[in-house]
Amino acid sequence: MLDTATAQTFAPLRTGTARAEAGPACAGRQTADTLKLLAEQLKPQRRVVHTGDVIYQAGERFGNLYILNSGFFKIVNLSADGREQVVGLKFRGDWLGFDGIAGSRYSCDAVAMDTGEIWAVSYESLLAACARHPAVLQVLHTAMSREISHDRDSLMSVCTLPADARVAEFLRYWAQTLAERGMRTDEITLRMTRAEIGNYLGMTLESVSRALSRMARDNVIGFATKGRRDVQIPDVGALSAFVQRCLSPVTAPAMVPAPAMLQ
Repeated sequence: MLDTATAQTFAPLRTGTARAEAGPACAGRQTADTLKLLAEQLKPQRRVVHTGDVIYQAGERFGNLYILNSGFFKIVNLSADGREQVVGLKFRGDWLGFDGIAGSRYSCDAVAMDTGEIWAVSYESLLAACARHPAVLQVLHTAMSREISHDRDSLMSVCTLPADARVAEFLRYWAQTLAERGMRTDEITLRMTRAEIGNYLGMTLESVSRALSRMARDNVIGFATKGRRDVQIPDVGALSAFVQRCLSPVTAPAMVPAPAMLQ
């Protein structure tokens, strides 16, 4: 179990959830306004994608950044010995391809998990647009900062949370991300298999299934279909409370003094 100081680390996440729940319509408009600005100033190439489509692969020469207008993506890292690791999830409004800037080659694969639309923007034209329009530069910096912050939070979760709390925090993040984009959060469709979720969270498939079952027993979540891909979340705040319960140390039973020996 973790101490109180570690538990308090996750307090800002709950605050962020509350803000997202308080104004999903406003958050959705903000995302739409940002995408409209980028469409007007960058004139991107639009492409419809389907489940399993690969936008770029590790080792491919870098040239474009991609903006996700709809759908969901996973970012997959492949080791030299063939091991795959899901290292990122992307939602509407997110950017793909930042990993290719430093070395001029993409270091991961970007794979669609659903039907959606991406916008391709050449890196050179993006830099030119940033020079002409400071608002575009601000959007770019915001996207980079958000990615850095999420990577930090994901590492914190994987390294410090027990298994059940890790899955609850994953669902909370998914719901919060949808809320920030003005989308419904009371029922979400997981675009990942249990094995993929486990791969992303550093857990086994069985551990993920047990954690989901425990949350269902505690009425934190529910399942809308037999396939258990549609997860009902009556209250996103309940996921945060579940995480905190997992972090709270179990109170040890009071020690009963041994009876005095007979004289």
